[in-house]
Amino acid sequence: MTGRLQDKVALIVGSARGIGKGIALRFAEEGARLVLADSEAEAGQATADELGADFIRTDISQMADAEAAVALALSRHGRLDIVVQNAGIYPWQLIENTSPDDWDRVMAVNLRGTFNATLAALAPMKAQGYGRMLYTSSITGPHVTSPGHGHYAASKAGINGFIRSAALEFSGYGITVNGVEPGNILTEAIELHRGAAYIKNMEDSIPLGRLGSPRDVANAFLFLASDDASYITGTTIVVDGGQLLPEGKDFRLLPP
Repeated sequence: MTGRLQDKVALIVGSARGIGKGIALRFAEEGARLVLADSEAEAGQATADELGADFIRTDISQMADAEAAVALALSRHGRLDIVVQNAGIYPWQLIENTSPDDWDRVMAVNLRGTFNATLAALAPMKAQGYGRMLYTSSITGPHVTSPGHGHYAASKAGINGFIRSAALEFSGYGITVNGVEPGNILTEAIELHRGAAYIKNMEDSIPLGRLGSPRDVANAFLFLASDDASYITGTTIVVDGGQLLPEGKDFRLLPP
């Protein structure tokens, strides 16, 4: 049976772990030919080996690295159909304790990395008259936030604005530009750094009663990367289990 991405060439940046690895796994299941990129060389190579994909160590904040990742995809497969920019960092820092260097570091990866991946992929996609540009945004920034995430929230809100602008500019080239806004997703990092109490608190705040999985997010990316989404551009899909819906903490107290 032909997969929804059969023989499409996809570059996934930030693919060693968590959501990015989930996207890589899902795309591979649907027949995509993968080039994986990540700043973590060992974990990234392990994921690539698991999927029979190519891997390149990439600091997406550097344009030269973004261009090298695209060049690898072109040299191995002769085209680039899909680029997913999932790489991002989210250090916890109150605004008053954030230095200009701290701010710049988050923006360099999250926001400039989005620009770098886009610009590097644009020329080959224009030349072939087809492309899917996809980005991991967040509900944090575009919709909600919490203390300690000033730089992260700003970067993710910026990604959403960039998506809309790029969608307009690239619409004449057969390129669509979209994003996914995950809510709380159960990744290795969440389990390691936040712990059981945080997870339980989040589960209680989500109408569907659980944290999402990387596969939940990957399914949204799969849809946007596929021909099923050929008439969709300049938008984002929220994947949050209904977390944005309640007006207050007592949403489970339904009237009889």
